[in-house]
Amino acid sequence: MGADPVEIATAVVEMAWNGRFTDIEKLFAPPLRAMVSAETLQVAWESQISRIGAISAVGTPISEPAPKSWVTASGKAGLVKVGVPVTYERGGLTVVMSVDETGLLQGLQLAPALTEQWTPPPYARRKKFDEHDVTVGSGALAVPGTLSLPRGRGPWPGVVLLSGGGPFDRDATSGPNKPLKDLAWGLAGRGVAVLRFDKVTCAHAEQVAARPDFTMSEEYIPHSVAAIHLLQRHPAVDAGRVHVAGHSMGGKVAPRVAAAEPSVAGLVLLAGDTQPMHHTAVRVVRHLATVNPGPAAQSAVEAITRQAALVDSAHLSAETPAADLPFGYSGAYWLDLRGYDPVATAAALDKPMLILQGGRDYQVTVKDDLSRWQAGLAHRRDVTIRVYDADDHMFFSGTGPSTPGDYESPQHLDPAVITDIAEWLTPDQGKIARFVASVKRLKH
Repeated sequence: MGADPVEIATAVVEMAWNGRFTDIEKLFAPPLRAMVSAETLQVAWESQISRIGAISAVGTPISEPAPKSWVTASGKAGLVKVGVPVTYERGGLTVVMSVDETGLLQGLQLAPALTEQWTPPPYARRKKFDEHDVTVGSGALAVPGTLSLPRGRGPWPGVVLLSGGGPFDRDATSGPNKPLKDLAWGLAGRGVAVLRFDKVTCAHAEQVAARPDFTMSEEYIPHSVAAIHLLQRHPAVDAGRVHVAGHSMGGKVAPRVAAAEPSVAGLVLLAGDTQPMHHTAVRVVRHLATVNPGPAAQSAVEAITRQAALVDSAHLSAETPAADLPFGYSGAYWLDLRGYDPVATAAALDKPMLILQGGRDYQVTVKDDLSRWQAGLAHRRDVTIRVYDADDHMFFSGTGPSTPGDYESPQHLDPAVITDIAEWLTPDQGKIARFVASVKRLKH
């Protein structure tokens, strides 16, 4: 095999298609091999097959010089980024690779295929707010973000949005959907200043991947606290009413953020998971294996079960190879995560909380996750919990069992969720809105 990046990337996809994951691992540069094993890659690949069906076609690769941040992190000046679009029975994705001048892979990820462009949700009141680019944090790991600021005098309440687990951008982009952009636009049009930002694992993926000691706390807390301070310093924002709203893993970590920054006014937790993440991974992969059973699904179940058992083991240490652990996260990452109890951390906070859960969510569930919030915070009168029976993990409304394929079609955050969060953040405005609505009903 030559060192042509496009040929190498195409060969990698063909190997994966044929189940030759050990052969792919042989193409990994040492830093990537230390983090990702053939088994980890197999689990990720076969999970996609369980989610959106078998491969039906491989598209034409697109190559370009790798981003400067990738080059800096790898130390490879000739690094090339290659994206190979793959079509499945019920959707698609892009296999993104960075190939160095020797033909080795410095990076590999499975990214959503963008099939349709995002469009604003019907409830977005675009003329009622402005948006500005901001920088969150400082130094080499500063990240770009967006401030959505209501027009008018203010001062406005504020909220910092935290994405779920994985290298999400500021909008939590997934295929044609941008749930955090939906949320930001919905709230900004209702008098809330909203700050969202690219996760450090998105903006500086290669630098983070090169650090075996990187933890969940480092993934979230420094930039979250910097974003809180940025909002508090803005003259149009009420510094005493800056909140944190996290989705999925962002909801799990939000109590830790508030513990690190006591000035946070309150928390909004959207589908915040409480079950240990490695246990959740086993449960979800088993669920997907029942949705689309077969040898690949069963293999994925066996692999993730084995990896999760190592997280629970007393032998887990910072030196445990990331390639042997779920998602290729380091031993240090799992130790940090294993030692964190989001419910106990939340219970120790003197902060009001709004906890929201989708009834159709199979990833973070009423039974496995919300029940723990309810039990641990039952004594708190300042905690409000709401379940949206028709909503899935992304708070997209629908009917019947939720499936991963649902995320592939363009949807928007449930407007009821927007309304409930806006009214919780701006209680006085909510009372006025309800009064006006009641008057209109009386007139009719």
